[in-house]
Amino acid sequence: MIAPAPAVSPPALAATDIPATPLDKIPLLLIPALMLISLPFIGSFPSWVTLTVAGLAMGMMIFVMASGLSLIFGLMDVLNFAHGAFITVGAYVAVSVLRPLAGWMSADSVLSNTAAVMIAMAAAGAVGGLLGWFFERVIVRPVYGQHLKQILITMGGLIVAEQLIHVIWGPDMIPLPKPQTFRGGIAFGDASVEKYRLIAVAVGALIFVAMMLILNRTRLGLLIRAGVEDREMVEALGYRVGRVFVGVFVAGAALAGLGGTLWALYEESVRATMGAELMILIFIVVIIGGLGSVGGCFVAALLVGLVSNYVGFLAPKIALGSTILLMMLVLLWRPSGLYPVAKR
Repeated sequence: MIAPAPAVSPPALAATDIPATPLDKIPLLLIPALMLISLPFIGSFPSWVTLTVAGLAMGMMIFVMASGLSLIFGLMDVLNFAHGAFITVGAYVAVSVLRPLAGWMSADSVLSNTAAVMIAMAAAGAVGGLLGWFFERVIVRPVYGQHLKQILITMGGLIVAEQLIHVIWGPDMIPLPKPQTFRGGIAFGDASVEKYRLIAVAVGALIFVAMMLILNRTRLGLLIRAGVEDREMVEALGYRVGRVFVGVFVAGAALAGLGGTLWALYEESVRATMGAELMILIFIVVIIGGLGSVGGCFVAALLVGLVSNYVGFLAPKIALGSTILLMMLVLLWRPSGLYPVAKR
């Protein structure tokens, strides 16, 4: 008898196996350049400070919601228009969690307020991730590689999710006041900045740093980056990219739920259409940043947030189209986005 050949396991990979590419600093310079260019048009320095922080806060929240979608498309090539449903469900879950914690929310205690919000964000992320797992297994899996069907079926999923929200939570808008210590502003000289906007900037920055550390310093991050760059090669090495697919989809949905909580507290209300309304901005950010690029998504989200606030202050009538104009200008300059990923 001939002894069977021993099974060959995939080669061990380290996070440094993909050589680091030089960082393109030009897109990063767009953020301070936009800030400086806007200052003389706004005229008042205190107003400029307030608008800048508001734009950064808005950009950070959009990044949290958009980063998962960017990775999902970059790794799985899935056009998921139902991503907005994860955002909306996360916001409604947060409302359901925070209602019983009304005492913590109204207490004049940073610790109690922070604990209530963190519990709500954790619940929203968990439910969003679970919904994402179900969505990938049942709805998305049969249409891998078929973009037209992906658009149709995920749009249908978004509509169904909105109707189910009406059934579970009702059709009316639900108020969601900020915690007691998160209200009001902080004075910086003559400028006043809302506390919650500063908190949103800090939370978004922490999530960005955590994502970059995972993607660049861990073996899982290496597989995700390699799968985005060249899926066929990773599979040829013996790694099951499909499992990574599911994990990324769940993580992206969880981030959407978490971002929905941040946005609901930002607007102090929750409604069934909020996720669908945000999808326009989210897709603009994903396209500007470069499909599959977390760093590009981060820069694009900050640019979109700043442009929206600056233009909304200077010319409110064209604020809605300003982000579309920004996308057009960026794509004319770099057709694949600020930080294009290989083969995208």
